[in-house]
Amino acid sequence: MALALIELVLLTTTVLLARFGLADVLHALTFPGRFTGAVLLVVSFTTLLGAAAVPDHWIQHCFPYSGLVALVGAFTALLANVMMLASTWEDGDSTYYKSVFAVLSVGSAAAAFTVWRTSVMVPTPKRVAVAVIVPSVIAVANFGYQNLYQPNERDTRPVITLSMGKAVLSNDRKAFAVPVDITFQNRGERSFYVLGSEFHAMAQRVQLSPKDRLQQQWRTDADQWSKSSEMNPLSRKEIHEAGDLLEAKPWMPFGYWIESNDTFATRLVVQLPINTPYDQVTFYATANLARKDRIELQPPLHFLTNSWNAKKVPEWVKKQRTKGIDFLVYRARVHENNAVDEYTRDARWATVYWRFGEHGATVVTSITRHGEEGRVAGSAEQRDVTSRYGLVELRTGPYVRNLWDIKSQR
Repeated sequence: MALALIELVLLTTTVLLARFGLADVLHALTFPGRFTGAVLLVVSFTTLLGAAAVPDHWIQHCFPYSGLVALVGAFTALLANVMMLASTWEDGDSTYYKSVFAVLSVGSAAAAFTVWRTSVMVPTPKRVAVAVIVPSVIAVANFGYQNLYQPNERDTRPVITLSMGKAVLSNDRKAFAVPVDITFQNRGERSFYVLGSEFHAMAQRVQLSPKDRLQQQWRTDADQWSKSSEMNPLSRKEIHEAGDLLEAKPWMPFGYWIESNDTFATRLVVQLPINTPYDQVTFYATANLARKDRIELQPPLHFLTNSWNAKKVPEWVKKQRTKGIDFLVYRARVHENNAVDEYTRDARWATVYWRFGEHGATVVTSITRHGEEGRVAGSAEQRDVTSRYGLVELRTGPYVRNLWDIKSQR
């Protein structure tokens, strides 16, 4: 009976670890992930040897060191199952795998104890101890790096720069155009998926007060900061009105990626009639990214729906619609960067909300399980998702262009 249970534990451990290890060696997104896969394959081979040695140790006695091999296999299975249990318990969603590794941990502990009780002959205890301890330390160190250090290592942040060119009048001098150059520079060692991007221009009227404005008027201006994405200055002379959205569009393709040490540049043109009532134009550009070593985005990141025609949109989107804000919704399946998380976590989707209204535009992204798009995550959960998938939100602006010099050329 004991022999059958030991064989079942060791063979089951072998199959599971080999499955995870092979998937990591072939498909993990990082070198540590592939190294982990190689370690899992070595461990699975060790447990397989242990399973092969158990019948000889109990019954045949053909190989004098079969007991030692069985003991090493059982101890290796115990160490591997405990680490897999810790990993799935911390990050996994699958109750099945949590239960399996819990049972295997108990079973491999019992197997190691049972084999040890059979008076296993150890010819050179010190060498055997070193042979067992060194791989164990390597495995534990790699596990700690994968699960503790790497998720918290310093992020690399690309840079967005925006510059305005010289305004150009049309031939009939009734309109003008302002060219805007946007450059994305990825100077780090990481590559990034572009989940979403947006460029928008806001137009503002700015009057000058003949008298100095009082502090109470500054307070009134400051109260508007919480009601808008713009923060107009507290000025002694300038009277700013709320900005109006002049133009908005994506400036990088959805699902596009930027490799390390690469650059993406584009030029956009904003046009206005020469008799425009606005005094200033303000430019903004943003990009929402995900690190390619933390996430695999299954193409395409496709258009899903919009907020004005769809019935099944999150409740928070419906609330925004009552304020005159609309959304375009894009979605793609995402995969984890290692096999253990891929098998033990529920499927996730990246959802991108391209938001626009009369007073601005933004991009909002989330990575959730299917059906949980409407759930508002807490700050701790948001930080965990951001760290796990390497989410980065880049912003540049405001860049202000005064229009008085152009309007004077009428």
